Amino acid sequence: MNKILRNTILIAVFLFGSGIYSDAQIRIAVSKTSGRYEKWLMNADPYVVIVNMYGMTVDSALFVLSTCHGLLLTGGDDLNPAYYGKLNELSKCEDISNYRDSLEFALINRALLVRMPIFGICRGEQILNVALGGTLITDIPSQVGIKVTHRCPPDSEDCLHMVKVDTHSELYRLTKVEKGIVNSFHHQAVDMIAPGMKITALSENGVAEAIERVMPAGKSFIMGVQWHPEALARNQGLSKPLADNFIHQVKEFSKSGRD
Repeated sequence: MNKILRNTILIAVFLFGSGIYSDAQIRIAVSKTSGRYEKWLMNADPYVVIVNMYGMTVDSALFVLSTCHGLLLTGGDDLNPAYYGKLNELSKCEDISNYRDSLEFALINRALLVRMPIFGICRGEQILNVALGGTLITDIPSQVGIKVTHRCPPDSEDCLHMVKVDTHSELYRLTKVEKGIVNSFHHQAVDMIAPGMKITALSENGVAEAIERVMPAGKSFIMGVQWHPEALARNQGLSKPLADNFIHQVKEFSKSGRD
């Protein structure tokens, strides 16, 4: 028996045999979790089960994803620019995790295949856009400018800046916010938007701050934001409704699987 198959069987026995998994649970796969992400989701539903995918082999993660009902892609290292055709701009990137890139692309592709709800935060929005066929700005300060500070120096307070939300978007329908203050921890962002997606919020210097499906009706839920709603204590209008709606979408997906 090969190692991957053995690990998959062990995970299955652990999940089902130990009673940790049951059909009644609402389970959300998180690409790499932390206490803030977990609190953000559990404030919307204290009974949701958070499954940290980071550290698993891709094969094991895909198996575990099959027991889940939603995928949350979280913040982190820069995406390898080879994935979006800008390997020549590698020098503009910072830390890169090839393991995490491979893991998250596999999770996104499987989630898309089964029409599982996906929500992306910061890096999560970026890799989601690339997985769907878009590209990234590899370094905002050198390519866009410094009119808006998108990332603070180390050990400083949160960077806060204004975003303007498209009033014809699902994001606006959920939040009822046309202009609002968000936090910011990034130096990369969406460049060319992926086919079938649209940019639904912009910073004052034109950087994409949110993306969603062009025509979401009848399609699986896909949304991403560049800010960190799990840490946006100063503006709950652009935080709590996003968690509430994601949990709603996850529960609808769960019901469709049980019907």
